[in-house]
Amino acid sequence: MQESAMPITRDAALRVALAARSMPGITLPKLIDVLQNRIGSEQIDTDDLRTVTVTDLKTAFASVDGEEDGEDIGIGLEAMKLAVRILWGDTQGEPLPPVQAFAEGDMRGSVRVALASDSGEALNGHFGSCIRYLVYQVSATEIRLVDIRDALEADFADDKNGFRVQLISDCHVLYVVSIGGPAAAKVIKGNIYPIKRIEGGPAMEVMAEFQDMMKGSPPPWLAKILGVSAERRLRNYAAASVEE
Repeated sequence: MQESAMPITRDAALRVALAARSMPGITLPKLIDVLQNRIGSEQIDTDDLRTVTVTDLKTAFASVDGEEDGEDIGIGLEAMKLAVRILWGDTQGEPLPPVQAFAEGDMRGSVRVALASDSGEALNGHFGSCIRYLVYQVSATEIRLVDIRDALEADFADDKNGFRVQLISDCHVLYVVSIGGPAAAKVIKGNIYPIKRIEGGPAMEVMAEFQDMMKGSPPPWLAKILGVSAERRLRNYAAASVEE
């Protein structure tokens, strides 16, 4: 049996997912439906997206919401302008920090850490909805941003959380501002230790705190990641309990 064609190409899908996030209250399926109606085709590619205008979005969402002029649909003109620029490929959002080269063996005794991020070099994302993961290699003496991984394709996966776990499967630790119980269970099953830091913060500040945790007497879970013997882990845990 021949498989049907995907309704949207990969590059177009990434643009549409990011554009949907730029407009308050607009879900990805809703935007795809609007675009398919506007373009007049079940399959959408990047060339199609360059034909979409702000007026198209304004008219389409106003019609869906029952508004006549589109001024009161709650999205905002600036948000729709940004969405159109993203659809056209003229912007992918704010500038991101440069990634540094890394090869195995570069940082002895290092740990790989992923941070859920929605903007800039910051921990400010929910595990299941963040736009990207910032991936750092951290040792007792160095912190290096080694990769930035787009998570937008997760919106098109059958198992969205499973897709995200696979995306960071080479990481030992994950920082998020929020994560649900079932998602956390999948992260742990993937041998990644999740840490919820509700207040978020600048990524380098969070990584500096993690680096401090690595020094001296790390908690048992981190000592295990670092390969410390079970006997020493138990001794460290006892010491920490006394201090508490």
